[in-house]
Amino acid sequence: MSAGKTRFQISFDRAYGWLSTALFMSPSESYVEIDGEEVRARMGWGFRARFPRSAVRSTALLDRQPLSRGVHGWWGRWLVNGSGQGIVVIDLSPPQRGYVTGFPVRLRQLSVSVEDPSGLMAALGGRVGRS
Repeated sequence: MSAGKTRFQISFDRAYGWLSTALFMSPSESYVEIDGEEVRARMGWGFRARFPRSAVRSTALLDRQPLSRGVHGWWGRWLVNGSGQGIVVIDLSPPQRGYVTGFPVRLRQLSVSVEDPSGLMAALGGRVGRS
């Protein structure tokens, strides 16, 4: 990784980390990476997205813990998580493109569990709040 890249690992609960590894969605291949003005998010083969940092309108820490783990979405809002804690909500405008199991999806909001939520929010810039 070059000096210009900053990587934030997606956080995983222990049990879900084992399950994800068995499903070939290794925690080591699950991250949000900022490289200059480009943001890349990936959860193994299950989810990937790439968008300009300028598309980030706001970031917030999710104030509740979802029960689900994995990749879930509806109406352009996607939850990509291995844990119920440390979930950063990233609002995007204009909507961006993501891919779920290889299929294109609309991405207006990305909620992602990361090991360093405050670091990710600071690195992305934009307005910061709670969701």
